[in-house]
Amino acid sequence: MFACRLPWWRSSATCKLRQSGHFLPWDGCQMLTIKGINTTVGQEQQAGMQEKQILEDLEMPLARREMETLFQEQPETGNQYLEDTLLRSYLKTHLPSKVLEEVHQDLERFGNRLLTKIQPLSWECELNPPVFRQYDAWGRRVDHIHTCSAWRRMKEISAEEGLIAEAYERRYSNWSRLYQAVKLYLFSSSSGGFSCPLAMTDGAAKVIESLGIPGSLKNAFDHLTSRDPEKFWTSGQWMTERRGGSDVANGTETVARKQPDGTYCLYGFKWFTSAADSDVTLTLARIADAEGQCTQGSRGLSLFFLRVRDEEGKLNSIQVQRLKDKLGTRQMATAELWLQGSRAELISAEGRGVAAISNMLNITRIHNVIGAVASMRRMISLSRDYACKRVAFGKLLKDHPLHMQTIARMEVQVRGAFLLLMEIVRLLGLAETNLASEQDQLLLRLLIPVAKLYTGKQASAVAVEAMESFGGQGYMEDTGLPVILRDTLVLSIWEGTTNILSLDVLRSLAKSQGQVMAVFLSTVQKKLELASGTEELSPALQRTREAIGSLRKFMAVAGSEQALTMELAARDFSYSLARIYTGRAKPGIPEPWNGSALLMEHAARPDASSTDVCAALRWCNQELCPVAVESGRGSYGGRAELQDSALVFGNSRL
Repeated sequence: MFACRLPWWRSSATCKLRQSGHFLPWDGCQMLTIKGINTTVGQEQQAGMQEKQILEDLEMPLARREMETLFQEQPETGNQYLEDTLLRSYLKTHLPSKVLEEVHQDLERFGNRLLTKIQPLSWECELNPPVFRQYDAWGRRVDHIHTCSAWRRMKEISAEEGLIAEAYERRYSNWSRLYQAVKLYLFSSSSGGFSCPLAMTDGAAKVIESLGIPGSLKNAFDHLTSRDPEKFWTSGQWMTERRGGSDVANGTETVARKQPDGTYCLYGFKWFTSAADSDVTLTLARIADAEGQCTQGSRGLSLFFLRVRDEEGKLNSIQVQRLKDKLGTRQMATAELWLQGSRAELISAEGRGVAAISNMLNITRIHNVIGAVASMRRMISLSRDYACKRVAFGKLLKDHPLHMQTIARMEVQVRGAFLLLMEIVRLLGLAETNLASEQDQLLLRLLIPVAKLYTGKQASAVAVEAMESFGGQGYMEDTGLPVILRDTLVLSIWEGTTNILSLDVLRSLAKSQGQVMAVFLSTVQKKLELASGTEELSPALQRTREAIGSLRKFMAVAGSEQALTMELAARDFSYSLARIYTGRAKPGIPEPWNGSALLMEHAARPDASSTDVCAALRWCNQELCPVAVESGRGSYGGRAELQDSALVFGNSRL
């Protein structure tokens, strides 16, 4: 055996040559082996010539070698609006014809702008994250957060496109909110993370509007909803403090001290402030009395509005401690801030801060759903295009049945999530134009946390699954695919984790004294009746009716049990509501969806496609009411609680 060891600087190129079939095989990337060489003079000369030829070929430029290309064609998407057949069919079905005509033209234009102008800016935002400079060259503290030009351009584009203004101008009455959501949905995956400050800006505008736009806040509202890039403001949402988490009632330490002019000075530490470069913010604090004492719990919290900087650009008695080093959304500045006498305006009734800010939380949770659906759609669109370009085992990926089955299962996920999103913003539009019934408002209150918790989990699962469809390329940073995954993972955490929102669902049931569940069940029943005339949907209808029956039985049993039962069942119960109202996919993705009301309603349209029917049927092939199944297995009793603790801690010293 004769061996030739290659130098390290050639190893990369020779590894690639191995796949061309032009050279003899070698062991690894640095060891070339020629087998079967005898010791006769002629054969030794022949082997020497072979070795010489190989080494000469290695010196040859890549462009001159006879070899198959090893480069893979990049997946691409076109105009996102024109390519989204589900979106277009939904708008055609629901929007009035005159509204549809105007909206269609604008969305087609916006889709082209996203493709040609905005998407490149998104990548610039990822490559140039914010930088914090605490001191200048002369040792003066400046606390300057520098953002890239692409990030600042995103702010201008958001104003130009009316991504906040559209919802408050109400040009299309109750359809304005839905139209805004559609534009945000298209913008989200190309926004370079700017969707987050837009969510909080929308939430702040909603809070101010819900307060009747008092005179002192009229200027702020006009800036937050402006289409003029020179006037447009973004808002933060400063709630999380050192104790962290969603328990703001017990975790908020910031104190507000009233001043002679009626304003307040805030003192405290905000541990997690997203979009720290925003112009204004809403924040919670406890008002101190004359003796300096504060009321504890949620009853002691009030809501304040403050400008982050003054007219000269100086921080409002705010010190930036540091920027957060996050897993994802690295394009956006998230900081730890000290409030050291920051001037603020009390905008809620004293002690009613949590109630006042709830409107903001509802809006930001809806934006969370928009981001979840958009990220799923983006990943599947890229996977679909890649399947038409990538050849493996002698044929395109699209010609491999198993590969297409995997993408199809994800597609059903997105369809269900999209229809749930559209249902929520449709109801919100009715509520904002005083067209919503009491039943509509109860349903909206229930569906917002259900949709947020469920789509957040599903977006993460779809992103992980979709990355596999690109093979090793899905793991490469410069493809941009890991960015989508990292940014998606936050969606089940921000604005309330899955468990926190599951408990919020239970609170909505208790607060309405059961009315919200009655509305939920009657609404589902009406949607099923609309689909009952479509024969192909009969199996799905039957399974959904059975699921509703199981849910009713669980509710009857749980009503007589201890509170522990419902707390342990909260997550499965919320999943059941999502699956029955919207749908669920086949196995293969963690906690997948199964089909139901919204998908069947869409599939029962006169101009519905066979694909619409197929999606509805597939959603119904799995368990629609997991809470009833787990209840039957004894998963929610006191014994189960003890077993859970034993499984988690075992013999641990904890």
